[in-house]
Amino acid sequence: MTIRSAPDIPIAHASSTGLITADDADRLADLLLSHLRAKVSPFTALPRPLLDGDVKAMIRMCLRWASERGSAAATADPATFLQVAAARWARADLPIEKVLHAMHVGFAQALEVVLPRAGTPSCARVIAWTTAAVELSDLCTGAISRAYVRELKAASGDHHTAVHTLTSALLAGQASSKVARECGISIADEYYVLAVRVAPHPDENRPGLDRHVVAGRKLRRIQSALTRQFQDRALAMLSVDGGTVLLPSGVCTEPELARAVEVVADYAAAPVTAVVTRCATDAIPAAARRTHELLDTTESIGIGPGLHKFDDLALQYQLTRPGIGRRILENRIAPLDDHPELLRTLHVFFHTDMNRRRTARQLNIHPNTIDYRLRRIGQLTGFDPSRSQGLWYLRSALVARAAGTPLTAASEFSAHAEPSRRSA
Repeated sequence: MTIRSAPDIPIAHASSTGLITADDADRLADLLLSHLRAKVSPFTALPRPLLDGDVKAMIRMCLRWASERGSAAATADPATFLQVAAARWARADLPIEKVLHAMHVGFAQALEVVLPRAGTPSCARVIAWTTAAVELSDLCTGAISRAYVRELKAASGDHHTAVHTLTSALLAGQASSKVARECGISIADEYYVLAVRVAPHPDENRPGLDRHVVAGRKLRRIQSALTRQFQDRALAMLSVDGGTVLLPSGVCTEPELARAVEVVADYAAAPVTAVVTRCATDAIPAAARRTHELLDTTESIGIGPGLHKFDDLALQYQLTRPGIGRRILENRIAPLDDHPELLRTLHVFFHTDMNRRRTARQLNIHPNTIDYRLRRIGQLTGFDPSRSQGLWYLRSALVARAAGTPLTAASEFSAHAEPSRRSA
């Protein structure tokens, strides 16, 4: 698009330093603004107050900068002006890509205004104006970008503080409408409560790398993944190895939540295990405590990464609660402590869904040896693995025992067993 039809405004001879005179700059600014306002997208879609305010001031500032370019007494300072104006645009949620696009379109149109009005432009004059336009574009792009980044950091910091305050109040059972108003975040009637464990990134243990830096980057990627999927709806209190996430139940379905955990793991580039339950807002403190207890249990009994619903692990949770029942089960399986090969066989047997051939392959022994070991387990514990009741008691005893000895054979086995399937 050109503006050949616009009223002709001849340009006076430039000063010894600038490309145009100050008077020319003011006249051209008015002409350019009228043209942009009437015919040039994206300026035609801008609100009139913005055009008559920041846009007009910016055009005048840039053309005056061109008139003073190279002068020791230059007063035009587009960068300082943009630091303030762009901060307003960022707070008004004007996308930075649209701001920069409009700026570059404006520069292109400005060249079409200026060069034809300078008579037949010489090669040197075209080069001078193009060089000035590139220099000014670089100056303005940097100023706008810095202003947007500064506002984004400030907004992120304020939002992080608000999220931390509200999440802490919800987990403590002290959330109120007043707290919500102060934080600027509404409280839902019902939440998904997730207890989350994040495994170390492989580089956290790599020689020559700062594990704290690597872990910090992993945490920022996790927070980015949550923001991308749930915007500002996820209330998270996370460290580099996990934490708690509260998500309003209306934001997604349980299958979508399971997929979200997988996405978080992809961003983290590390396994992520989560236990979720759904509860009313006033039940969050108790629900968070139970989900974290069950998360510890999943690690003890070798349940793999992914999302696990509390309802699906209710039996495991109950078996690991302190009491006489758990002590009895632990005592009945205690004889296997002196026979680690039998204990490991039993773990693998249950993890392969009681498939003796798969168990034998995983342990690299003959299937008949599996049969022998299972009979021996029955003799030592009194629970017959060939009967359904015996299998039920043996599995229950393993779960109960794991709760009391999370770092013994129960967890050692998980390094050798096949990973369990993720819950939907």
